[in-house]
Amino acid sequence: MKYKDYYEILGVPRDADEEAIKKAYRKLARKYHPDVSKAPDSELKFKEAAEAYSTLKDAEKRAAYDQLEQRGAGEEFTPPPQWRRAYASSEHAFDDVDLSDLLAGLAGRRGGGPSTVHGRDYEAAARISLEDAHRGTTINLDVMHEDGSRTLAVTIPAGACEGQKLRLRGRGGKGAHGGSDGDIYLHITLIPHPVWRADRHDLYFDLALSPWEAALGADVEVPSLDGPLMLTVPAGTRSGRKLRLRGRGLATGHGQRGDLYAVTHIDVPAALTPPERALFEQLRAESRFNPRAIANKEQSHESANA
Repeated sequence: MKYKDYYEILGVPRDADEEAIKKAYRKLARKYHPDVSKAPDSELKFKEAAEAYSTLKDAEKRAAYDQLEQRGAGEEFTPPPQWRRAYASSEHAFDDVDLSDLLAGLAGRRGGGPSTVHGRDYEAAARISLEDAHRGTTINLDVMHEDGSRTLAVTIPAGACEGQKLRLRGRGGKGAHGGSDGDIYLHITLIPHPVWRADRHDLYFDLALSPWEAALGADVEVPSLDGPLMLTVPAGTRSGRKLRLRGRGLATGHGQRGDLYAVTHIDVPAALTPPERALFEQLRAESRFNPRAIANKEQSHESANA
């Protein structure tokens, strides 16, 4: 049997906690997923990372693995005698057995011969559009199994969001000795959208306003998942203000929706016509508004209350 250094594969120390192990795996899964990486060894590295994570995230498997003396990657070794007794009654129980399969078989055993073994769990990544997350979709997903890559039709329900983990029950490795099949854990990432930014189920977009729209107020047309909407901009709106359209964000999957936020910023003409320049000159002469004085006053007030 060949030794595999799962800590080295994930690039974490042997005393890494569960969060560090999960973070390292997600980074590698995104880097080497066949849908993303075109490197010739990406499929192998993706499979190795998934196998390492499957072992180290499980407390029993990790404890059994840590009993082994650390060796070089790929080095041949013979498992401890007690593992043979726990894994199976046959003297040749380890013939053609992979280390990850052996650890899966050891997890939860109490000795006395073969017992049910839960199939191996797998991790996969799915990149979907923001619109698909909102409405739900079905995608063909290539998932790495111990016997190679498989293409599965996977239904992603409406309400999926960035960073969510979906469990595909029974779609993983085959169980042994009557054990249940493993699962596939699908990590959702959203493809960046040219207009909206998602924060869970809320959406944000940038809204440019003219100086007079911001000062006087206006009704402006804005984009939404439901098509163009009219948004009322209150008079005196300042840059950076968030104007909310309640219930116009992403579906949550529970019959509700997040909110849509317009983040305002004030723009000015790059060039002025003579009449426009005259009006701005008149405004400068008439107005006593000084944004720097207001900012200084607000900063002084915050310092006094600190």
